[in-house]
Amino acid sequence: MKRITIVCDGSSLGNGQQVSRAGAVAVLIYVNGEGKAQHKVVGEYLGHATNNQAEIVAAAIGLEALKEPCDVQVISDSRYVIETRNGNFREKTNHAFWKRLRDAASPHRVSWTWTRGHSGHPVQELCDKAAKKIAALGHTDESVLDETLAQVFIAARQASL
Repeated sequence: MKRITIVCDGSSLGNGQQVSRAGAVAVLIYVNGEGKAQHKVVGEYLGHATNNQAEIVAAAIGLEALKEPCDVQVISDSRYVIETRNGNFREKTNHAFWKRLRDAASPHRVSWTWTRGHSGHPVQELCDKAAKKIAALGHTDESVLDETLAQVFIAARQASL
């Protein structure tokens, strides 16, 4: 079974207001048996959605991008997502979003890991910037995803120096 790491983030500009615009981004990282890393970036524009909803979707789109059952570590700066998926919080609201995430996770063996946001995790910071860009643009823009992918490669090279 392939081991995949998904780093994800969601953003809602105008969170909780009628004019909010939300975006979600996930970076998938796979290291093959020879130690070579492969990366993929996926994103989605959500329109009117809250930050919590965008965070749930960010994890879901990463899992939905997998083409076969995998052993997955999902890393998010959302305590809401991580604590709920680890069974410490209940799904009191956002039921359709939680269903999407449960469905996306069901074929996989998933571990849920929290990271502090804006604290130097290079891939999480890139996800944050890309999710904000998608929200601001009002649509999923492939150039934003391509730019994020290029920056992930740079960050990976610097980390291995």
